[in-house]
Amino acid sequence: MTHNLENYLEVACGLTKEVGQIIRNKIWVDKQSVVTKEHKHDFVTETDQEVEKLLITGLSAQFPDHKFIGEETTSSGVKSEFTDDPTWIIDPVDGTLNFVHGYPNVCVSIGLTINKELVVGIIYVPVPDLLFTAIKGQGAFLNGKQIHVSKAKDLSDSLLVLELSGGASDEQRRAAYVHYVTSFLPQVHGIRSSGSAAYNMATVALGAGDCYFEIGIHAWDMAAGAIIVREAGGVVLDTLGGELDLMSRRVLCAATPELAKQVVPYIKQTSPARDD
Repeated sequence: MTHNLENYLEVACGLTKEVGQIIRNKIWVDKQSVVTKEHKHDFVTETDQEVEKLLITGLSAQFPDHKFIGEETTSSGVKSEFTDDPTWIIDPVDGTLNFVHGYPNVCVSIGLTINKELVVGIIYVPVPDLLFTAIKGQGAFLNGKQIHVSKAKDLSDSLLVLELSGGASDEQRRAAYVHYVTSFLPQVHGIRSSGSAAYNMATVALGAGDCYFEIGIHAWDMAAGAIIVREAGGVVLDTLGGELDLMSRRVLCAATPELAKQVVPYIKQTSPARDD
């Protein structure tokens, strides 16, 4: 079967812009329905559910034979089935904690796989209207302008992007904080944290950050970002340094292989329950 990736991207971008307006309209109003999921820092709102439903409905209408893995659908008890079929992997509101607090680093993240290979990625940051896109083999773009990762090969020249949540316990979060700050802060230019995995990966693709890693996130957090970083010239790996496994809940992306290799030994490795 022939796949028109440009058409897939165009349709998905149109829908993404539509749901982005919903996020913009609601980010600075009182949130009427906020509940927790996996842990006390893991929120879901009615906006997450509304946006995911609209995206899946819209994509299904255009591509009825495509499959879906969505954060809120999975959280409701529907098991993720990752097959060779064209599959949209969707995080409707990446950075829900940011959204709850009105912090503007909130993304719509959509990745498309065919034969389990990432072929299309979209990250949309609605509040500042930043649209990151990529098609396999065609480069990565921000609002239509091609972007590239930085040339950083050494930690001493790098800005590290780092999150410390990922479903960890308070004790684990404190231990990770001490470990990473002690390990990295003396070596790097600085450490930044946006509160959104997709935003962090887009930052690396843009060349504004040089390396990001996280353990405990999900396929929908990193699918779009992975292809966007790769198409911007970066590397995306498992945190152990091997090939990325979308279902493993571990990701490391960096501007260069040399930088990724330097970071791996400092990562506190764990093996969360897989998404599949």
